[in-house]
Amino acid sequence: MATLAPTVTVRLADYADAADAARVVALLDSYARDPMGGGKPLSDDVRERLVPGLAAHPGTFSLLAFAGDEALGLANCITGFSTFAARPLVNIHDMAVLSEARGKGVGRALMLAVEAEARTRGACKITLEVLSGNDTAKGLYASLGYGDYALDPQAGTALFWEKKL
Repeated sequence: MATLAPTVTVRLADYADAADAARVVALLDSYARDPMGGGKPLSDDVRERLVPGLAAHPGTFSLLAFAGDEALGLANCITGFSTFAARPLVNIHDMAVLSEARGKGVGRALMLAVEAEARTRGACKITLEVLSGNDTAKGLYASLGYGDYALDPQAGTALFWEKKL
């Protein structure tokens, strides 16, 4: 059994605070370097534009998870809009936990904090993407009630596609 991290606290990142901005960049870079994040560091250009871009994009928020003063995890979220519910929705765009902190409750604490923030914002649902081979993350998400998206099960489940520009 994994040793649980000391009490995990989660709070909104302050993009205007230099320390929080550095935490957001460092945690996302750690995720980008992981095989589940693509296995490559963030470019210098992305590192420079990331936090100003997040701050400028309406409805975007980031949550930081801490054990004491050490930032261990990050959730970057973007508020969208559900036309079928005519209410906001929150998409978890990035979920990052430092490798040494995985399996210790940090991801769960972040997910619960995202849910609380989404409720505060009046969101009707939370969406996320997860790689089919990321069994650990899928297990966490399923344990919290997440699952495949389907309007009509006979029509199938939604797939996440992309076209790079």
